[in-house]
Amino acid sequence: MKIALYARYSSDNQRDASIEDQLRLCRLHAEKQGWTAVDYYTDRVASGASLLRPGIQELISDAMRGKFAIVLAEAMDRLSRDQEDSAGLFKRMAFAGVRIVTLSGGDVTHLHVGLKGTMNALFLKALADKTRRGLRGRVADGKSGGGLCFGYDVVKQFAANGEPIRGDRTINEVEATVVRRIFADYLAGKFLARNRFRAEPRRCAWTARR
Repeated sequence: MKIALYARYSSDNQRDASIEDQLRLCRLHAEKQGWTAVDYYTDRVASGASLLRPGIQELISDAMRGKFAIVLAEAMDRLSRDQEDSAGLFKRMAFAGVRIVTLSGGDVTHLHVGLKGTMNALFLKALADKTRRGLRGRVADGKSGGGLCFGYDVVKQFAANGEPIRGDRTINEVEATVVRRIFADYLAGKFLARNRFRAEPRRCAWTARR
């Protein structure tokens, strides 16, 4: 029986070896079943909330070409955490005649997709709520909520225990000059005047067509 292995991890906080750990466990299970792993697919530091991942897309493409008969993964949430995507992936594999098997749940059925999809959707919602709460807390403490805006530089400093202190910013005076000029021009009405100038011909052309 020809099979394909799939592994994914989603956070920089997880070890890159997590991929190898997942594949190793899958290979051991395949050997016990007498299956032959013809290929493996991976996505590193990729969220399971979307199927827009190179590894899973390649897997789907090869499945449609009949390259293997089984997809083996550690758990269904490695393949997808989104309820709709899980159902869509299951449907595509079923159409191609490919079974989905996981180490944690065995053969994936419609029941698994429904229940696991709901649980994973709830997990993603809870994770999003916690992330937003954490960002609000950082902003309340005077820290950056994430990313680097034009006009600022990252402040690189470390706490007493050696851990980096994140979220502090300092003004980049060169870029700040540009930002201040943009605001000054806006207050002077320069941007509004240009927008009216651009919009007027379009309105006249539309009126002429009518």
